[in-house]
Amino acid sequence: MKFHLTVDNWTVQKTDARAVRFDVFVIEQKIPVELEWDDMDELCIHAVAYNEAGQAIGTGRLLPDGHIGRMAVRSTGRGQGIGAAILQALMAQARQRGDTEVVLNAQTQAEAFYGRYGFSRDGEEYYEAGIAHICMRHVFA
Repeated sequence: MKFHLTVDNWTVQKTDARAVRFDVFVIEQKIPVELEWDDMDELCIHAVAYNEAGQAIGTGRLLPDGHIGRMAVRSTGRGQGIGAAILQALMAQARQRGDTEVVLNAQTQAEAFYGRYGFSRDGEEYYEAGIAHICMRHVFA
């Protein structure tokens, strides 16, 4: 699948990022909607991936403190490098602004995915919204 990626602020990315997150987290993973939205979106850098038809198929955000979060790819786009492109774009943004590391809270089933991009487990497994997570960290060389 061909896709393209945009990186911008919440004002620009809000509609498409929200749609992807709602489909993946609220509908598919059954995370309560009130847990999905927070006040941090307006402070973050957001990446959104679009398919050839211009439909948003993936998203993620970079918080001011170097956390990467809300990584989501719609089921039709999984396994095609979209999540990797989003992750790498957000890591590049962090490095460009001078962050020395990035941290994320991964669902445990995604640990191997993040490991391929230099993230290592940092701490014990915990549960958030009923889903097992682990903290992972990547220090820039």
